[in-house]
Amino acid sequence: MAITIKDVAKKAGVSPSTVSRVLSNHPRISTETSKKVKLIMEQMGYHPNIMAKSLVSKTTNSICIMLPKSAEELFSNFFFMELIRGIVTQAGRLGYDVLISSGANEKEEVEGVSRLLNGRRVDGVILLYSRKDDPVIDFLHDNDHNFVLIGRSEQYPDILSVDNDNVQASYDATKHLISLGHERIGFVSGPPELIVSKDRLKGYLTALHDSGLESRQEWIVEGEFLQESGYRAMSFFMNLPDRPTAIVLIDDVVAFGVLRGLHELKYKVPEDLCLISFNNIPLSELSTPPLSSIDIGIYNLGYTASQVLIQSIQNSNDKTYQKRQVIPHRLIVRESSMYSVPKN
Repeated sequence: MAITIKDVAKKAGVSPSTVSRVLSNHPRISTETSKKVKLIMEQMGYHPNIMAKSLVSKTTNSICIMLPKSAEELFSNFFFMELIRGIVTQAGRLGYDVLISSGANEKEEVEGVSRLLNGRRVDGVILLYSRKDDPVIDFLHDNDHNFVLIGRSEQYPDILSVDNDNVQASYDATKHLISLGHERIGFVSGPPELIVSKDRLKGYLTALHDSGLESRQEWIVEGEFLQESGYRAMSFFMNLPDRPTAIVLIDDVVAFGVLRGLHELKYKVPEDLCLISFNNIPLSELSTPPLSSIDIGIYNLGYTASQVLIQSIQNSNDKTYQKRQVIPHRLIVRESSMYSVPKN
């Protein structure tokens, strides 16, 4: 015979309503009581009826991750995988399951989150990216759904978001190269519709301006968060008559493409070209040479986004919490940018 809530309550010496509150992670249940009840559930082999619980509580204890529309970009970039790891870890600790949604275009993305939210299959959504004029954000905001943006929104500055100070991070990366004596510094950006591309470009340009250095349009290349974008950018830069001596790259994976191309052409890093990028994924330390990178705390971005979303779901009437969480960044200097320009 199936174990019921009443059976668990009797064994734990608490009321059935207390067991229900433990299952829903109610904030008024003490940590001690919660641990005791959960241990007895495990010992008795009790598994809650999620569908019935959802009908009663009007919650699903599930959240959705909205993936970028480019699957190639997602599965070839460690950034997204580490971000998802942080989200899933914290969601699991708080008793929430995670569903994943995607779409081939913006229309399909909106339809996907609409089905999940209006069909009461999830309680909220985490967006892994921020775009200009994003219809998914419009839909979530206009319909007062629970959601968190990893990034920032220019249109809705008051929404829940978790982000880095990408302008300052890019400024710090560029100033590092300037401190080594570099005056001709290039920048490999991401897709222009992404806010992170805009912010990091702004930081790069501001650092050049503050140091009295020239910025040239031909030293700025746009691309995707893929190795091939770095490979193509490298070919472009190295064929310029007045090429940069250092480059800021928007992503480590893009930097790997640059390293591959430079190696094929027998150029040396950092002697012929200094590089610094963003994200500090584990492979950046293992590349040849090891890659200087801005550590943006990827896991912490995902972990915090999950925590913030679930907090907003469980305390929907509490509007006192901070709307924008900023995760600090760190400059990690490795061999790819350990070369000072010789003074004349």
